[in-house]
Amino acid sequence: MALLVASTLAAALVAAATLPVQARAAGTEASAPSCYVTGGGGLEICRDGAEAEGVLIAPAPCAFVRGVQILRLPRAEAPGPLQTIFQGQSPVASRRRDEPCPERRATDSRDGGSLRTGRSPEALATTLPPSADRFWVDLPEERAAKRGATEPASEGIGPRDPIAVSGRDWAGEAYSYVFLLGQERVGGEPDDDAPTRRRGRRAGPDEPAAQPADIRRRVQIAARTVDFQTFEIRTRSPDGYGLAWTPFTPGGRGTPPNPAPVADESGKPIASACPAPAFETHGLAGSISIVDRTYHYVYTDVLPEDCGLAPEKRRTALYLRTSKDLSAAKVWSAAKKLAGPLPPGSLVRVARAKGMPRWAVSYTCQRPANAPGGPVADICLQYTPDLNLDGIGALTLYADPVEAGRSPAYLGLRSGGDGSGRFDRSAHFWMTDAQGNLDTPAVYAGKAGFLTWLDRLAPTASGRDASSLYGRPVYWATWTVRRIGAQ
Repeated sequence: MALLVASTLAAALVAAATLPVQARAAGTEASAPSCYVTGGGGLEICRDGAEAEGVLIAPAPCAFVRGVQILRLPRAEAPGPLQTIFQGQSPVASRRRDEPCPERRATDSRDGGSLRTGRSPEALATTLPPSADRFWVDLPEERAAKRGATEPASEGIGPRDPIAVSGRDWAGEAYSYVFLLGQERVGGEPDDDAPTRRRGRRAGPDEPAAQPADIRRRVQIAARTVDFQTFEIRTRSPDGYGLAWTPFTPGGRGTPPNPAPVADESGKPIASACPAPAFETHGLAGSISIVDRTYHYVYTDVLPEDCGLAPEKRRTALYLRTSKDLSAAKVWSAAKKLAGPLPPGSLVRVARAKGMPRWAVSYTCQRPANAPGGPVADICLQYTPDLNLDGIGALTLYADPVEAGRSPAYLGLRSGGDGSGRFDRSAHFWMTDAQGNLDTPAVYAGKAGFLTWLDRLAPTASGRDASSLYGRPVYWATWTVRRIGAQ
């Protein structure tokens, strides 16, 4: 299925970090380099037609791949050296191996697909490795005859958006942790703290029409593993108050573990700010990185003052929570706002830069109107002057008006699209080391990073458009950064 293809910030630094990103060099993207300055004026990012890009995977019509994080573990033997972690489709237990792969689309808000992982040798870093379902929201298959056809199976928005990071390996901890986003019903349930699995109905492909009472919010849930094959789910102890880790057994009998939301230092669940219908919730997606033995969880969430607006119009902001121990009963600190407002639906990833004491910040954006191709979707990237966290908030991520989501710091990605000049850069992630900070495959050792993203507009292998998610390809690209003045 895979396709192989090749804390106070000094005033001077604040001033440098807030300088607008300098204009890019003119010229076509396929030949002349397109460059911009970042990192407080000390770095330059250049991409041209020679920068590596390719297809990571072209899924079958019954499969999807989103949010691909490639994780380098500190050992070559299993489960290393590389693990690929992503959200994929829920398994179809009733289908025999010799049956054709039916087209699928999202129809049920309880189902967020499954966590999938796979081990890869270094040489295959640019190919999605063989992967397997690890845990999921277990749902019965839905099929109904309609005009002689079979209704597509279901996929939805239960636990999703995985982020993997090592435990306290400096203290001898063997576990790695995977954080995901579940949903809980707001009101009307006996236990508001438990992620629920009630049904939501759609009016059309990938366009849900939730019942008026089906209002939810996102919550963070967690699992841990030593081998990326078997997982324990963070749950409540039998008395309903304490913390327990319950093994997930694929195909096992009995009721599967019901995840307990991850708590902050006050004991409250890590939950999104605003409730919304099941398929329209936003917030908590981001990244986790370790610097100085401290976990930094950076994510976007809706501004509380925008909760009264329609979900698609709610602006977001960038927040930070920190932790010293992911296994604790109360994991994260109180949220600190780093930047905002940002456009609705923004996705931002933050990690320590490769080989430099700086933060790298990638985010969804639109190219400026005067850019090659006009204001099309791209992924933008900036660096801070140093590792001071204030430098993240000092970056100017978007030009005015912020709602347009435009930035001159775009990478100029070429792959994907529908052939008419439209692109979709969804669920982008990157390759990291075990501590969640930027890394690259050995074959691209001189590059600054290795990026992955889903394109919901790119043609499927079958040529059909039953779903905007199933069957859509995932791409990868590298980027290059150099110090200004360096030879």
